[in-house]
Amino acid sequence: MKFDVFTQMEYVVRSPGTLILNIHALRTQYQTLLNEEFTIEPYIKTEELVSAQGENRLMRFEVAQPGTIKVTYKALVDNYYEITDYSQQEETLVAHLDIAVLPYLNPSRYCQSDKLYRLAHNMFGHITNPFEQVETLTDWIHKNVQYLSGYSNSQTSAFDTVTEQAGVCRDFAHLGIALCRALTIPARYFTGYAYHLKPADFHACFEAYLGGNWVLFDATKLVPLNGLIKIATGRDAADTAIANIFGDITFTTMQVSCELAGGEHFEPFYYTNGGFKGLSYL
Repeated sequence: MKFDVFTQMEYVVRSPGTLILNIHALRTQYQTLLNEEFTIEPYIKTEELVSAQGENRLMRFEVAQPGTIKVTYKALVDNYYEITDYSQQEETLVAHLDIAVLPYLNPSRYCQSDKLYRLAHNMFGHITNPFEQVETLTDWIHKNVQYLSGYSNSQTSAFDTVTEQAGVCRDFAHLGIALCRALTIPARYFTGYAYHLKPADFHACFEAYLGGNWVLFDATKLVPLNGLIKIATGRDAADTAIANIFGDITFTTMQVSCELAGGEHFEPFYYTNGGFKGLSYL
């Protein structure tokens, strides 16, 4: 499935500083960049940094002069997903998990799974199928947490969200991750471009590690699961920030879009209650 993605961001620079942006679509075995373009006006030399695990593509550049800069990224991305039946899925023992997966069992800055252990087990611990556990807790978040644009801030954690029962997509993702980890299911944060998201913006959801695959879940249910282009994954939003700013630099405006490429046919995919079909971006 091919998508055209686009973002444009503007910053006001008052003194020399450094920007590290995380807006590039990932290159993976099954997410191919057919073409992409990254520009800064006025021109500034940049360097690309790829994380050791290949889960982020960062662009770092120094801004030497005060003024306004405009950053533009656009790409044509071909991604592939796989739908797997998890009806016979059994719990994967921690002793059998790959070492690269183990960090996603631990509490992190925004996902205090240790504080939500009792809640997770009281509500979802009786479910024996791991996929059903995650789907059920995702539905619970969707029904019990109100989506309110602009409600939370950079300090809001999963524990805050379950207490206040309101938040944005990042808060829904953090709560899903924390509940999964409390149930000894590895889970990680997913940020990307989203088709059919209104209003258009970057989108956050999460992946749970089931049967050897990272399976996608979105408690907001705002977009079809097969309409996402992955930008980055990490323990939580701290690992996948769209921008890290060092210096007296202020973000002013942003445009984001994700559109179906010409000639492509799209059939939206969502999870259905009682179904066991999970979607993975390989």
